[in-house]
Amino acid sequence: MTQTTERPAAEVVVRPSAYATLLVHAEPATYSTHRVQVAARLARDLDATLLGLGAETFDPIPTPDPFTGYAAGEWVALVQAQIGKDLQAAEAAFHRDAAGAKVEWRSLQEYPHRALVRTAHAADLIVASPRSSLGVTRAADPADVVMSAGRPVLMVPAGLTHLHAMTVVVAWKDTRECRRALADALPFLQRADNVIVHAICARDETDTLKLETDDVAANLKRHGVDARALVTHADPEAVVAELTRVAQLNGADLIVTGAYGHSRLHEWAFGGVTDAFMRDPPCFVLMSH
Repeated sequence: MTQTTERPAAEVVVRPSAYATLLVHAEPATYSTHRVQVAARLARDLDATLLGLGAETFDPIPTPDPFTGYAAGEWVALVQAQIGKDLQAAEAAFHRDAAGAKVEWRSLQEYPHRALVRTAHAADLIVASPRSSLGVTRAADPADVVMSAGRPVLMVPAGLTHLHAMTVVVAWKDTRECRRALADALPFLQRADNVIVHAICARDETDTLKLETDDVAANLKRHGVDARALVTHADPEAVVAELTRVAQLNGADLIVTGAYGHSRLHEWAFGGVTDAFMRDPPCFVLMSH
């Protein structure tokens, strides 16, 4: 008679996710020093490669007659030569500001946001800053990058130099964008000591949001994430303030959120939370669309 014995269920082995390559736009002089230094420190912490990208271009001038066209051609040659010098200066600044990290460098004569989108296939995470006063020919507009790159974008706030991400707040909303952001942020979430899945709603939605956030936290735990659910109440215009309050109360320096918006010809129109985090992030913010 053949005996059969029950085999114990196999242990679930959680393999942490990782960002292998970070991508950052570098500019000449000290325009991007803060952003590159933050990206380099993060690359060192994650044992990742930092891919620096120099990108600059110019807006073409319409030429209605051949004489103007000849003069414009000379002007274009001068501008292109200056851009070449700027890209060399950007490379030097990048190597200076990224010292100590594993780095690679690329450069393109292109609008910076388009260059980042074109290069996004080579990276897992893009490090960006709020919109610069330099203009779109020299600085990347984070709106275009977030909405077009197909990669998570880490917004760097002006006052912080080191992302610890030991406590992370996930701004939960049951949307495609938020689910994408949650998956994109997994390498940070698995390294964190405390992850708060935070939903903000009207009081009559509390029960529904409690079930959703409990589900999300339970699934994160299966990925090795120490997650808990939190539901609070606020009016729509106070959502940013409430997210910031919870992050500060818990010592979180990273908020994970979906990016919501739509194209309005050549501009992006955003919801209040997305727009606020792009203009003036209260801490580090990881956004996905």
